[in-house]
Amino acid sequence: MEPEGTYHVYLLQCGDGTYYCGSAKDLAARIAAHRAGKGARYTRGRGPLELVYSEACPDRASALRREAQLKRRSRREKMALIARNHAG
Repeated sequence: MEPEGTYHVYLLQCGDGTYYCGSAKDLAARIAAHRAGKGARYTRGRGPLELVYSEACPDRASALRREAQLKRRSRREKMALIARNHAG
C-alpha cells in the first residue's frame, strides 16, 4: 500500500500508437475514466489504451513537474523510458 499523499505520473499508449502523459492521485480510477471516455479529450476515440509507464511522486506539485518533463521528451525518449522500465 502506498502512502496517503502519493500521486502518479503515467504514460498511456493509445490504439493509434501515440502516447498520452498525465498525472493522478488514484491511478486505477483515472485509467478507468480514460477507458470509459471520461478522461482527457485526447484519449477519447483512441482506444484501446494501455498503461505502459507509471511512477510515484510524493505530492501533486512534484507529479505535475514530472509530467511537464515527460511531455517535453521526444517520442524516442519516451520509448526508451518505457523500454528501461520493462527491462528492470
